[in-house]
Amino acid sequence: MSDFSLTERKISSTTVFEGNLLKVSVDTVFLPNGRKTGREIVRHPGAAAVLPVLDSGSMVFVKQYRYPMSMAMFEIPAGKLNAGEEPKDCAFRELSEETGYEASKLVKLGIIATTPGFTDEVIHLFAASGLTLHEPHSDEDEFIEVCVFSPEEVRQKLSNGEIFDAKTISALCFYFLLQGERM
Repeated sequence: MSDFSLTERKISSTTVFEGNLLKVSVDTVFLPNGRKTGREIVRHPGAAAVLPVLDSGSMVFVKQYRYPMSMAMFEIPAGKLNAGEEPKDCAFRELSEETGYEASKLVKLGIIATTPGFTDEVIHLFAASGLTLHEPHSDEDEFIEVCVFSPEEVRQKLSNGEIFDAKTISALCFYFLLQGERM
């Protein structure tokens, strides 16, 4: 089956919501078999996330309350791309804002499509090293606790479900694979 035989073609699109972060549209599409159907799409500007790794090998995480999940979660620093902003610049910015760390080296780990069934959000994943600690300066609406875990603690938190954020798990998988380690 070629990709062409899987392609859906847009007939029309209606924006039903436009907020500060997201835009929601309802599209009508032709399916590969010629039938019409609707698609609800959350439009997102994209984001960057960064796994900060200290010289000791320990990793820096942020813990913050996530209202949609009704709980505080361990995550790597991340944020949405500003208009025209390069993912690498966003990663440097978010690392500094959320943790206070500045990195001398940033390595691209990969890219993930977060939930392609309903959103076009793509997150660019990086690993940061050569870290120097300064003062965090998070956004006014962000309340963040910075946490440092050894690789063993990270593996334990993954295995017991304390770390279950998709971008964080993805970045850790890329990182451990590049290091030749098993999770």
